[in-house]
Amino acid sequence: MFNLGPYQLKNALFLAPMVGVSDTPFREICSEQGAGLTVAEMLTSNSKLWQIERNRLKQIRPKNIGPHVVQIAGSDPALMAEAAALNVQRGADAIDINMGCPAKKVLKKAAGSALLKDSDLVRRILLAVVASVPVPVSLKIRTGWCPDSRNGVEIASIAEDCGIHLLTVHGRTRECRFRGNAEYDTIAAIKQSVTIPVIANGDIDSPIKAAQVLQHTNADGLMIGRSAQGRPWIFKEIEHYLKTGKLLAEISLHDRHAIIVSHLQKLHGFYGDVKGVWYARKHVAAYVMELTESRKFMTQFNQLQTPEAQVESVHVYFSYLAEEDGVIAA
Repeated sequence: MFNLGPYQLKNALFLAPMVGVSDTPFREICSEQGAGLTVAEMLTSNSKLWQIERNRLKQIRPKNIGPHVVQIAGSDPALMAEAAALNVQRGADAIDINMGCPAKKVLKKAAGSALLKDSDLVRRILLAVVASVPVPVSLKIRTGWCPDSRNGVEIASIAEDCGIHLLTVHGRTRECRFRGNAEYDTIAAIKQSVTIPVIANGDIDSPIKAAQVLQHTNADGLMIGRSAQGRPWIFKEIEHYLKTGKLLAEISLHDRHAIIVSHLQKLHGFYGDVKGVWYARKHVAAYVMELTESRKFMTQFNQLQTPEAQVESVHVYFSYLAEEDGVIAA
């Protein structure tokens, strides 16, 4: 068990707040597949922009997944505090502050990982947000701005001083973006320097890698990002391995089929018949990437225009796979 403030989680395996991926339907799927906590997609702190549909949808609470965590991004302490308070009024159980996003459009506003260059501003933002809400506040950072400025330990100390409940660290600097291998030495140093829980993030793509990262960093938990897309059951696989030291058997075609159909139905219900069909394409592509004839299937699937046609297409494809004994292509 793992606690985030007053909330008891089933484990310390978190879904990362990936923009364009970690929407409400995917958060529900990952929770069902073993994630102990999911964090909503990054939301601007400028509440004037919340009427835009994509921002409004980011604030919708998933069903039956435990604490609803909303992540906010910005560089103005007052706006960040206001955004946190408004989200709590709208039902957020916890607030996560983004100081890890490397996207250029975020950095242009001196937000995300750009904030790591200004420790004084970091402190002012954290103090303002923590003071504005009665719920747990967490923080997500990178190990620093660039390889020559890995100041994660300093930022972590500031976070602890400001009352942050939990810290997630992605094992790359902003300059590294998602290139190269994640480095875990800084995460280990951060964990050693503070008493608040530290969650390790970056390149965790298997149960064995998860165990290695925990051992290397001594972190309190793990956050999974890109490796969960198309494989949300990775949370169950990791939890099982950490508990037993044994790998789960590869997911069956039947179970994979059922998860995809459930995800499709959630997407169609959440976004409607038009956008639900659009957004389903990237998720289904990730689910079937390693399966036989997946390119041919996706060529056909991407032409479909209705929810019913998408679901039927998946049924037909998995019937074909079952007949072919579900050969998985390398």
